[in-house]
Order: sequence, then structure tokens, then C-alpha cells
Amino acid sequence: ATIAILNGVIHVGLTNEQLELLAKLGKKCRKTSRRDIAAVVADKGNGATTVSATMFLAHKVGIKVFVTGGIGGVHRGAETTMDVSADLTELGRTGMAVVCAGCKSILDIGLTLEVLETQGVTVVSYGSDTVPAFFTPNSGFKSPLRLDTPSQCARLIGANINLGLGSGILVTVPVPSEQAAQSDVVEKATKQALKEANDKAIAGAAVTPFLLQRVAELTGGDSLQANVALIKHNASIGSQIAVQLSLGAAAK
Repeated sequence: ATIAILNGVIHVGLTNEQLELLAKLGKKCRKTSRRDIAAVVADKGNGATTVSATMFLAHKVGIKVFVTGGIGGVHRGAETTMDVSADLTELGRTGMAVVCAGCKSILDIGLTLEVLETQGVTVVSYGSDTVPAFFTPNSGFKSPLRLDTPSQCARLIGANINLGLGSGILVTVPVPSEQAAQSDVVEKATKQALKEANDKAIAGAAVTPFLLQRVAELTGGDSLQANVALIKHNASIGSQIAVQLSLGAAAK
């Protein structure tokens, strides 16, 4: 069920026509984090929900597994800007599973993992000993927990729910290596994009969209292709986990 806000109405599940409308709205659709939900609804506006907002809304209607491309995290230079995504806070207080390709590689992955630990979030790497780096399968950071099958992930999610921990689970899925971007090329493009963002004084919610667009341009579209591939792969793994979780619940 794709989640969005259209004309001030929250939709959990979109028709093909609504999906097409959302695509056509593009940047006219407001980037909507948890803090923005009430404002978009009150203004009868259109909102594309971030991970934090999507988690909040999905959890309200009983959805237990949510798939996305990558989560937000701690931005590089956050020790001075304090730019830390609300996604991390939401993962610490909303008991559902998020399946993704890790935090976006434009971010500080090490610090993001530290904040997730502080928030009590269980971080899993699917089929890998290291946490993926969004566009590439290996960030170099060792994963706190490795699981190799959808049923293992489902059992973990079920235990988290039954224990009432109240915190989320982050299942990180590496992009298939044959569809991944080159890590050195992405890192070079990221540093260039960060410099441009700083020179242009881009801040707040505008930072991530700007960086992702510039990295796509600077890599000649390679990062965008990897982004599309990882979303499809995440959806495949996430749906298998959801099925196993449902089967486990039905068996009780």
C-alpha cells in the first residue's frame, strides 16, 4: 500500500490514477515528515511522505512491514549543523520493520548506526556481514546482526512485536552487485555535491533531494539506475518477509 496525502486526505493505498497524479505533481508535492502531516492535512495539500511519516501512518493502520529505498540519517558535518533525520527518532519509537538498502550514502553511515543503537533500533543486514551503503552493497561497517532468509527476519519482527519493545527493526538489503554503482565514483560525486550544497547555503529539507540529484548527474545516471534497482530488490525481499510474518501469525 503506497502512502501519500492528496488534497489533505491521507491515503494508505493508492489507485493507479492516484499514483500517476503523485508522479506528475513531482516537486509540487510537499516533502512530508512526521512534523508536517498535520500542516499538510490542514492546508488540504499534497504530501509525499518521508520514512518517518510513512512509518507513523502505516503503524496506525496495522501495517507491520514497510519497504523504502533508503532511510535518512546523520548528515555529514552534523557535529556542527545538528542535521539528523527524524527517520531515526521514528525508528526508535514505532514498532514496525523497515526494509531498505541502508541509509543514503550521502550521509554519515557510522554516526547513523550509533544513533540507531541509542534509539534501541535492531539493525539487520540481509545476507551480508556488513551494512550496505545504499548505491553500493558494502559500506565497510560491520552489521550488528546478519539474517539470511525471510523467515528469520519474520521471526525477529514477530518477537519484537510480542515483547512490546515499541522500537523498530531496520532490515538492510544490499543492492545486487551487478546493478550497484561504483563506490569510489559515488563517494567522489558525493563530496562534490556536498561542497556545492555548502556553497549555495542549501539547508534543511532541501539538502537530501539536492544531493541525490547532483550525485545522479555527476555519476552520469549510474546512481539513479542503482536506486531504481535497489528499490525493486527491496520490494521483493520485503514482500517475502511480510508473507512469512503473516504465515507465522496465522499459524498461532
